[in-house]
Amino acid sequence: MKVPNYIDEDNALAIVNSGDRVFIHGGAATPVCLVKALQNRHQQLKNVELVSITTLGDVNLDQPEFRNSFYFNSLFVSTATRNVANSENGDYVPIFLSQIPQLFRKNILPIDVALIQVSPPDAHGYCSLGTSVDIARSAVEMAKHVIAQVNPLMPRTHGDGFLHINKIDAMVWYNADLPEVNYANQITDVVEKIGLNVASLVEDGATLQMGIGGIPDQVLKNLTTHKNLGIHTEMFADGIIPLLESGVINNSLKKLNVGRSVTSFITGTRKLYDFVHDNPSIRVMDIGYVNDTSIIRQNPKVTAINSAIEIDMTGQVCSDSIGTYQYSGIGGQMDFIHGASLSEGGKPIIALPSQTNKGISRIVPFLKEGAGVVTTRGHVHWIVTEYGKVNLFGLSLKQRAKALIAIAHPNHREMLEKSYHQRFNK
Repeated sequence: MKVPNYIDEDNALAIVNSGDRVFIHGGAATPVCLVKALQNRHQQLKNVELVSITTLGDVNLDQPEFRNSFYFNSLFVSTATRNVANSENGDYVPIFLSQIPQLFRKNILPIDVALIQVSPPDAHGYCSLGTSVDIARSAVEMAKHVIAQVNPLMPRTHGDGFLHINKIDAMVWYNADLPEVNYANQITDVVEKIGLNVASLVEDGATLQMGIGGIPDQVLKNLTTHKNLGIHTEMFADGIIPLLESGVINNSLKKLNVGRSVTSFITGTRKLYDFVHDNPSIRVMDIGYVNDTSIIRQNPKVTAINSAIEIDMTGQVCSDSIGTYQYSGIGGQMDFIHGASLSEGGKPIIALPSQTNKGISRIVPFLKEGAGVVTTRGHVHWIVTEYGKVNLFGLSLKQRAKALIAIAHPNHREMLEKSYHQRFNK
């Protein structure tokens, strides 16, 4: 085993050349120190392509002085990358989260340099990818060069994230707090009602997949009297901790990874990062495994809870764009919607407020021009708003429209009824 040789970030980033494709570790593992050091070299670089999913922390990729140096090709658009992904200096790749590793492993998007954040090496020389194994595992495997920001505050997680220092070309020691996200701040009366409606669909013994945001967190708060729940989810957040500590989630009825919670990335508060540190009951795995429908379907009563931007009255679900404006990404929604539908007793759920904060209906006659369909009307099952829940599976177009109108906001039902008659009663 080689002895760790820490160098400064500027020397580490000297390996990046013009025309390279650079992977940036995402989520709470975003290597802010390395990204900033790369940006500091912008005058020496041209046409460096950056690829990543969600980035967190104090990283601004949308600055005018970077436009000739860096091009951001997003695999999932997030708040920090939304402007640049929608600009002439960026773009978005529509792809299921489960298949992003194939882009790297099949050299469709060859990686020249991977910038990652890891825990310090243990006695055997193994670091951990920590909070985000997801697509980072495959990126590290395939990158020509790996540069690691080594952070003692990065939790050492079990699963697929172990990486020996012999596989790392340059190591930069950087002690800094991980980015934190607290979804408890997103709770409103509407979110509480949606949380209750979704929780009423969760059965004892279910295996849960929770999406991102206040609604999944609120659902978890309503599951305290359930029994023998399991976790197989792409994302693991703070709301899961109380249910694990109380034994409501024990993973005892799962068919795969019995007794262990499975996830691909972890985003939340410091309490969460401390909870998963060296915790053998939490497995952080490659997204190609976690989001594989053939894996998902093997667990019982998979209940997948995801969100949407808008839904048309035939059941087409737009979750990644507002018209032509790329707002987020396909992510793992279809992986789990389809996986849950194939699970014995599974329930794929799309949960959303009936209208936007500006009072615009989210249940619409037609999706906005240019909107992306993430979950097709052939895959959709349960739709939940604060006004109720409906299962569209097996319903005709007219039946679906009527069902969705019933859970739309009352202010918009007359409009939707008129659209229904114009469409179907010609």
